[in-house]
Amino acid sequence: MDLLLQFLLMLLVGIPLVAVFLWLMERAGSHWWLWAWAVWTVFTLFITWAWPTLIAPLFNKFTPLQDPALKKRLEALLERCGFRSKGMFVMDGSKRSSHGNAYFTGFGRNKRIVFFDTLLDSLEPDEVEAVLAHELGHFRKHHVLKMMLVMAVLSFLGLALMGWLIQQPWFYQGLGVSRQTPALGLALFLLVLPVFSTLFTPVFAAMSRKQEFEADDYAALQADARALIDALVKMYRDNASTLTPDRLYSLFHHSHPPAAVRIGHLSSRINEKQQQEVRT
Repeated sequence: MDLLLQFLLMLLVGIPLVAVFLWLMERAGSHWWLWAWAVWTVFTLFITWAWPTLIAPLFNKFTPLQDPALKKRLEALLERCGFRSKGMFVMDGSKRSSHGNAYFTGFGRNKRIVFFDTLLDSLEPDEVEAVLAHELGHFRKHHVLKMMLVMAVLSFLGLALMGWLIQQPWFYQGLGVSRQTPALGLALFLLVLPVFSTLFTPVFAAMSRKQEFEADDYAALQADARALIDALVKMYRDNASTLTPDRLYSLFHHSHPPAAVRIGHLSSRINEKQQQEVRT
């Protein structure tokens, strides 16, 4: 069912988007890519806004958080962090796996907080609070906004590059194509793009790991760092995550620091806090 829904969404969204790009390539002159970038940016913002309420419910069931005590505790955390959303919801993640997670999605007034049911089943209330504090750290540190800006810049550069390449005969000849048409140019660019975008993988991985440390630091200030460590241990266990990945592979691919590194970082924050308390 997931594959069928994904395929239908790809047709429903992808075909009109490609049609608009091809129309711009044929009618908007040599700077068509500027208009395409504007269309892509608006499309991306719309999908981000629509995902929580229009797209995600096609794949999972979302119900409001019912536990009164936990809800009250989490609302107090949201108040301390200055975060407003359209509610806290539980997702039926258990229908696919035992993987546990929590996240917030959307932007503006359409933000909502989501907990996997598996996460709530395996964690204690203070651990759930610490995990949510980590996710709120991403919000307070503007990680989502920064990533959206980075992607906007990269899409701008990528479309500018495509606008130049599809005018070069050698681009087609090098790929064994004799004709130059907008459709072929778009298809060939999408074909070769993954080869070169792989070079950016370690850069994005390093950025993401840095943001994870920043979110952990924020969580250590707003909640119990020991509870976050306990939650991470349980989540690594339930998700069957590799605890000792190859260092070079992890540096290149992993968006999150290895378990031992992350827990060691949080432990150092606990020690710093204890030393400050002793001095005061």
